[in-house]
Parts: sequence; structure tokens; C-alpha cells
Amino acid sequence: STGQFEQLLAGINYADLRNQLQSDEEKKAFWINLYNGFIQVLLKQNPDSYKNRGRFFTARQITIAGKSFSFDDIEHGILRRSKIKWSLGHLNKWFPNKTERELRVTALDYRLHFALNCGAKSCPPIAFYNPENLNPQLELATNAYLQSEAQYHAASNKAKLPAILGWFRRDFGGKKGMIRLLRDKKIIPVSTRPKIKFKPYDWTLYIN
Repeated sequence: STGQFEQLLAGINYADLRNQLQSDEEKKAFWINLYNGFIQVLLKQNPDSYKNRGRFFTARQITIAGKSFSFDDIEHGILRRSKIKWSLGHLNKWFPNKTERELRVTALDYRLHFALNCGAKSCPPIAFYNPENLNPQLELATNAYLQSEAQYHAASNKAKLPAILGWFRRDFGGKKGMIRLLRDKKIIPVSTRPKIKFKPYDWTLYIN
């Protein structure tokens, strides 16, 4: 049951957790799956908690290996390597705590933004990630989300991109990096350099 699984995660030995999550692939797969799983569990238990999203994402309501985490701790602390949430990806935390320093990834991977599902309608769909196949899985998630959500208008030479690229633009290498990504994914012709706009985000609660 869900309760037993939560108890199991809470009771993991912290040293064992650290030792088992050595590579970035292992860390990303573990924490992305955990984030997506707990989003679904907690929002199904209490959908009204989503009305105050600020509190929902910052509350330390997840216990892993005897330590408490918020969704923001997992996303911005561990997976984005101690980034400040509202800084477009430019700023690092000055004093990340010891647990965060021990558990976080070595390098930020922008593709995590196409894998994390925060419970809103505009979020990427949920998949289960494993370390052995992580790179092709994240490429698949990136392709699927951008093909579905990014729009290019040739006549006006404008690209309308999902809001998450705007919120974390430094993670993507700024607008130059986004244009490279759009070319790579064949969303825009190689020779074009479109003007980029960001679409509004649909925060409507959407639980799978």
C-alpha cells in the first residue's frame, strides 16, 4: 500500500541512501520518480492543498531516510543543484544545507523540466525513470513535450514556448540555448532565429 511504501522510504538508512545514489543517473532517476509519485499521492489525499501552491511546494511533507524534504528541496536543491527558485536559473543558494550538498547532482540537466510533474495541466506526463535507460528516456520526454507544447509560426518567425523554459531560462542556456534546442528537435528550420515568446501556464489541477 501507499502508506507502507512511505514508511519504507522514511525508514531507509541515510548512509545506505547516499551509497546507493552515486551517479547523477541514479540520483536523477530516484528523485524524479519520488517527486512525481509523492505529487500524485499527496494531491489525491488532499486536492485542496493545491489551492495554496506556495505552501504545498515549500512544506517539508516528504520523509526519506529520516530526513524531511519539500518538493522545492527536491527540485531546486537536489535536482537543480542548489539553485534559487525564482531567479530564472541564474542564482545559486549561498548556504545549502549538508544533506542537500551530499545528495544533489553534480551537474544540472535541463531535461528534468520535461520529466517533473507538479500536478498541473501544463506539466509533462509522468513516466517511470530508471538509471540504466535515463538518457534515452529523458530525450524521449523532451521530444514529446516540445513537439506537443512548442509552436513555431514561420510567417512571423516567432516561437511560442512552454512557460517553464522562461521560468528557468538559464538552465537552458538562455534564448540562444533554446534556439539550439528547437533546431535540434526540428521544431524550427536550422537557418532561422525566431523571436521567442512564452505561453501562459495552466495551473489547473490534473491528477493521473
